[in-house]
Amino acid sequence: MFRQLSDRVWASPQISLEDVALAAQSGIGLIINNRPEGESDDQTPGEAIEQAAAAAGIAYVAIPITHAGFSQAQVTAMTDALAGSQGGVLAYCRSGTRSTLLWALAQAGQGADLTAVTAMAAQAGYDVSPIRPLMDMLSASAKAG
Repeated sequence: MFRQLSDRVWASPQISLEDVALAAQSGIGLIINNRPEGESDDQTPGEAIEQAAAAAGIAYVAIPITHAGFSQAQVTAMTDALAGSQGGVLAYCRSGTRSTLLWALAQAGQGADLTAVTAMAAQAGYDVSPIRPLMDMLSASAKAG
């Protein structure tokens, strides 16, 4: 269920409380919730995931992404969360797509090799082509300094 994006980052569809225990066993040190609360009736509330994560010794941060798209504040929050994490990172949303796209934008903003980022996302089953122009812009800005 957890799809590996990089050596320390995984994306996932909505996780359950049981998945938090699996994440802990897998060396995850941070869970990032990219779902807005109340997006669907069947989602596990972020507060419940946060409590389970705390009980398992896993840090938790919510960076909700709506269908309105991505903001610079969200990209910065993801970059900061990834930089400050210990161990593996598990980001989740409804399908894992928004989590993957936000991860890709954060990587682009750090000047990462976009061909490699695109390939890693594709290997995990995600397509970053819808945000590739934004990735290119963030990458150019990062490299300009």
